Amino acid sequence: MKIRLKINGKDFAPHIYPSMILLDLLRDLGFKSVKRGCGTTNCGLCTIIMDNKSVLSCSVPAARADGKEIYTLEGFQDKAAEIAEFLADEGADQCGFCAPGFVMNVIALEKENPNPTEKEIDEYLVGNLCRCTGYMSQHRAMARYFAHKQKEA
Repeated sequence: MKIRLKINGKDFAPHIYPSMILLDLLRDLGFKSVKRGCGTTNCGLCTIIMDNKSVLSCSVPAARADGKEIYTLEGFQDKAAEIAEFLADEGADQCGFCAPGFVMNVIALEKENPNPTEKEIDEYLVGNLCRCTGYMSQHRAMARYFAHKQKEA
């Protein structure tokens, strides 16, 4: 079956098989920032933005992406680099495996709510698994990032 979708601003019309999940399609198309972790929507490594919402691509059939606009980390290089600096400054990037999911969730949160509370930041961290840290460094990095953005505004 053939679908049409836009990924990072570019049009794609891939052939997919009926049981294909979006994570596999994106990786097959070369978007390697979208990682396979748990496959059960518990780790956040496969986070993308689809139609301006944070989505776990391991839980979406590829056919449901037909006609959608998708962004992966590759589509946010400048913003990702800026957020990564905040993560690095707080020691939140020890192995880096979870970083793409965290960065995508920061981007999604910023789109939905550019001035989140501490509780809202915590809610966005819940779906991201990091085995290296205790999440405090990620929380501090996100809080500092949003405080910095508020000063710029």
